[in-house]
Order: sequence, then structure tokens, then C-alpha cells
Amino acid sequence: MQALFAFLNANPYMLLFLVVSLAVLIGRFTIKGYGLGTVGGAIVVGCGVAIAASLYGITFKLDTFTMNLFYYLFMYGVGLRVGPSFLNSLKDDGLKFTVLAVICSVVSLAVVVLGTRLFNLPTGAAGGILAGATTMSSAIGSAEQAVASGAVHLAPGDTVEGVSAMITLSYGITYIWGTIGIVLMCKYMPRWWGVDAKAAARAYEEQHGMHDLEDDGLTADKAFGLRAYRLENPTTAGLTIREFLARYPEYRIVNVHRDDESTGADPGIQLQLGDVITLGSTRKGLTANIGLIGPEVDDARALAVPLDHAEILVTEKAVIGKKLKEFRALDLAGQLQLTRIQRGGVPLPVGPETSLQRRDVLFVTGLSGAVQRAGELFGVIARPSSMTDLLTLFAGMTLGLLIGLIQFPAFGASVGLGSAGGLMVSGIIVSSLSSRLRFFGNTPNAARNILEDMGLLVFVAIVGINAGATLLAQLTGTLAVQIFLVGFVGCMLPPFAVWVVGYHVMKINPAVLMGGMAGARSHSGPCLEAAAEIGSNVPWVGFPVAFAVSGILLTVLGYFAMVFAN
Repeated sequence: MQALFAFLNANPYMLLFLVVSLAVLIGRFTIKGYGLGTVGGAIVVGCGVAIAASLYGITFKLDTFTMNLFYYLFMYGVGLRVGPSFLNSLKDDGLKFTVLAVICSVVSLAVVVLGTRLFNLPTGAAGGILAGATTMSSAIGSAEQAVASGAVHLAPGDTVEGVSAMITLSYGITYIWGTIGIVLMCKYMPRWWGVDAKAAARAYEEQHGMHDLEDDGLTADKAFGLRAYRLENPTTAGLTIREFLARYPEYRIVNVHRDDESTGADPGIQLQLGDVITLGSTRKGLTANIGLIGPEVDDARALAVPLDHAEILVTEKAVIGKKLKEFRALDLAGQLQLTRIQRGGVPLPVGPETSLQRRDVLFVTGLSGAVQRAGELFGVIARPSSMTDLLTLFAGMTLGLLIGLIQFPAFGASVGLGSAGGLMVSGIIVSSLSSRLRFFGNTPNAARNILEDMGLLVFVAIVGINAGATLLAQLTGTLAVQIFLVGFVGCMLPPFAVWVVGYHVMKINPAVLMGGMAGARSHSGPCLEAAAEIGSNVPWVGFPVAFAVSGILLTVLGYFAMVFAN
């Protein structure tokens, strides 16, 4: 073993990628749906390998330049993801969930700082507890930044390595309950409060038409279809396609097959007996007016009409804030199906009352021409692409580093966002501009996910490796219990405050509030559990805005937890 550890010490990048690989492997294991995840696995594996090596007198120390680089990539990726949702939080109902996210984040910070001072915990504990109790792993980075920038004054005997190890130790002790606690709160808070969340979800669905199959607005419930009919009705024969559509606007003729040839669907074509007409409409339209044309036929050639699938990014100012039911008069009803909407990267339940926001993503299926017209109406069609605007990517990161240099006097020192905070702000700016300038700053979701996932995972792995050797010297039973108690309160009290304010003061629907609680803790897992608990997707309505705001706040507050608790 000693030879293996010596080999890894001589090949630090091999050590890093080995730890990351093992972290991903461990992160896949779950017990009844719960597990460490890849980030938690990176801490465990990194610390475990470093501790094992220290028993043989070998101390791992990886380059802090590499550590910071990956953290900066992560923070810029976060900014790109949350930017549009963060800006949407500043208006309409988004303000409610913004307030809830602020309440949750501030209460979390207060609990951690007061608990750290009460038990006189070592320097670094506050940052780690905040990150673990809120399962906001990125707060580890901002806590580390507070130490590196000199904002935290080290006591005699403290070292940067020791403080970093305490951040990691506190994170590890509090993370597991931080994950379990918020799931329990989001799933069972309505029941504990004597509220029927299932009934509340059904009421919300009825109010917003989420299951109104008969409504003919542009909603996810409209199943677009194509069918072929042989024209045998003499009253329809002789009409041109233009005349037919004027009488029956709920239909679209997309092809006319005559004498074994497709004649297309020019408005001037005159329909003749024996024609096989390819008709498009909604479910309701295709099952109404039986006999209008003639019997339905299974004609593969007539139905060989190419369909298109696309993601439409909502950018057009004219449609922002409008409800889906306002588009029911569109000349697309029989040609297009809206299958789902994503907002802030998460699915959104939709119905006639759903309002569009900038940077919503509409997933549509239908005739190519209809998809193209919908793209022109709502924004821009985002075709799958692996191309990234590298100029914007690197220019945006340069802008972020410049923003991070800005400082102002506070707490007896010069305080600023730092490089990490500046990069997140820059990401928000870039993603917001790209939502207005259609072909500016393209960063596909896959590329952005790489920035976030790999950036955070590698950063945390390096933190674990560098801190592992000093963990054994700092850990005692009493200290572990004290850290856990502070983390327990820091996990449970903030979402409780969110529920009380959201339910009693803001009068938010309980089913929606369940998702708002998860979003205020910036954790999608509890929202998924809440939706499964009540058998409805309504909790996702309250999730996106709170998720975006809290993701930024909790990350930044890792820095201030270190400053205030010092």
C-alpha cells in the first residue's frame, strides 16, 4: 500500500482522477433512494484516501490553482443556469418565492453563526456546517475563498490547511441529515400541519386547467394527430382546400393523395371524390364531424408527412407574461403539440392559465411549417447542437474575474464578491443577454452541465484530498456532536420558517409551497419526493424561482458564515 500511495503522490493528476472516478461510482449507490451523491462521495473518497496515505507518512497536497480553476468554472456555469430565473424572480409572483428563498438563506446563516459562537467551534466549522446543513456544496468554495482572501483572521495556532480541514469535516458530519431532513420537511409538513396537500393540488390543477382535455388552448394536453380519409361525401367534393378550411378552421389539410400521387396542400387545389386527404387536428377535432369527408383509411403514402421536433426558447417580448389560453386562436391548433415546458432547467406543470416567462423552453412536435411559425412567434428554435460560443464563454469569465476585483469597506476590511462571486454574476449577465440577443452566447445545456458538474466535483475532491491528512487530529466525539446539533437545527428551522410565512402570511397553495420549500433550499430531490407524495406535479410550480435565488444566496453566504462566526 505504501508503494501505491507513493506512486499516487508522485502522479497527482492520476490521484485526482482516481478519486473522482471512485466518487462517481460511490455516488451511484443508494439505499431506499438516498445516497451520498457524487459530491458527497468526493469528500468521503478524497478524505479517506488522504487519511490512509497519512498512516504511511505520506501527505497528499494538490495544486490550489487547479482547485480554484474548477471552482471558477462551476460558479460561471451556475450563473448561466440561474440567470433568467433569477431575473424572473424580480416580478409578479416570483417575488413571493424570492422572499421565501431569502428567509431560508438568512435563517440558515443566523443559525450557523449563532450555533458556532455558542459552542465556540473551531475556525472553519461555520462554513462547513452551512454547506452541509443546506446541502449546498458550492458554499465550501466560498468558505475557502474567505480564508484565502484574508477576510477571516486566523487565531494563533490555526493554519490554512487546518481551517480547510475543519470546513470539510463539518460538511461531512452535517451533509447526511441535511439531505434527509429537507426531504422529510417537504413531504410531510402539510400532514404535520393538518393540511390536505393532495386536495390542494387538485384544486390548483382545476383552477389552472392542468387536466382540462377539452380546452382547445395551446397546452400540453392537446394531442396533435394526423389521419387519412377517402373523400366520398359529395357535399365536400368540389371545394378548394381554402374553402374547406374557411368552413372548418379546426382542421388542417396537409396532403392530398390522388391517382397514386401526392399533390401537396396548395390552398387552390380542388378536392375530388376518391382523393385520400391527410387531415390534421386536435383529438377533439379528429373525432368530431364523422362523415364530413368519408371513411378513415390506412394509407401509408398519404400519411408520409414529415414531422418536426424542436425546443423553442421564449425570447419574444410580445408573448412574455401571456397565458397559454391566449394563444388558442393561433393558426397552429391542428398542427402542433406542446409536450412540456421547462423553466430554469426544471419541468413546469402547464395548463391554459400557465404564463410564459423569458427563457422558458417549449418542447413542441408537429408539422415542420407549424414548428417554424411557432419559433418565430415565441422566440428562437434551439436545435440540438454541440457548438459552444467559446468567445463569449472566455470573455464572460474574464468579465467575471474583473467584477470579482471590485471591493468595498465592510466588517473592518475590504470585502467584495471575489473571483467566484464575480464569475457567477457574469454568468447571470451573459445568460440574460443571450435571452434577448438570439444568436449571442450559445452555451448548450450539455456544455453548461459539464462546467457545473465536473467543476464542483473536481473542486470538492481536491478539498477532500488536501484536508484529509489533518482530519484525525481535529476530530473528537464532543466536537462531532456539537457540529451535528448546529447542522440539525440549521437544516430543520429554515424550511419551517418558510412554511409558516408562505402558508399563513402569503397564503400560498400548500402543494405549491411544498416545492417552494425545496426550491428555497436549492435542492430538487425534495421537490421530486413531494410531487410523488401527493401524486401531482404542482409542487414544481413553486420550485424554479426559489431554486435560482437560494442557489446564489447560499453559495455566497458560505463566505459570510466564515466572516461572521470568526
